[in-house]
Amino acid sequence: MPVRFTEEDLFCPTETALGIIGGKWKGMILWCLAQRTMRFSELHRTVPDITQRMLTKQLRDLERYDIIERKVYAQVPPKVEYSLSKQGQKLKFILDDLEEWSRSYLEEKAAKNETS
Repeated sequence: MPVRFTEEDLFCPTETALGIIGGKWKGMILWCLAQRTMRFSELHRTVPDITQRMLTKQLRDLERYDIIERKVYAQVPPKVEYSLSKQGQKLKFILDDLEEWSRSYLEEKAAKNETS
């Protein structure tokens, strides 16, 4: 089912983006998938403290927005892999910039705390 945006949704493009990729878990999931294609169990082990149910929900949301792709292999036992879609690949630069900003921010905060 395609996602439909209203004029209200697109009023603030930043809010639209954060609505799609924001939240506690999606950033970590996207960061992992920006590194490489992963199976569900790999993601579950890699993302700390996420429940199986929550990971499933977050992956479905990201797939619904065409940020990730889910590939199911016809084999026994079933094999499912997740990767960034073409749309999701566009986020890699943003994720890299966010990582750089976060590291810089944390370093500055740590330096301030040391001098206090």
